[in-house]
Amino acid sequence: MKKVTLRELVADKIIFAVLITLYYWMWARNDWKDSYQTIQYVISVFTFFYFVFRVSRLKKYKQETIDEMAELNLKRCDSICLKLCVAALTRFLCALGRFALTTEVIGYCLMGLLLVLSVIRTVLFCLMDAKGI
Repeated sequence: MKKVTLRELVADKIIFAVLITLYYWMWARNDWKDSYQTIQYVISVFTFFYFVFRVSRLKKYKQETIDEMAELNLKRCDSICLKLCVAALTRFLCALGRFALTTEVIGYCLMGLLLVLSVIRTVLFCLMDAKGI
């Protein structure tokens, strides 16, 4: 296999966020259709193979030389995303106090925030890593 880059591992978190969102959908939905069972099996099998692949890539990454600049850029991206998350959650909680939202809507909003933050983190990291900031 090819060399594992930190960029690959960061982008891989988007798939992880999508899986968390899909599992939330499976647990929080209120209806049932016959196709849902097939979707659940497909997601479960994909999750198993995703984690097997991810463990092998992480193990290989730990054996390679570490790019210290990329690690520093990742810490910066995490710091920026933490600030974005705090701002988004603060606004969300303020809106929650103002409007009567159902727990289902709140959960889906949080899952959407998770997806958006994972994409923002990946894009920020790729831009910072490419420019060598």
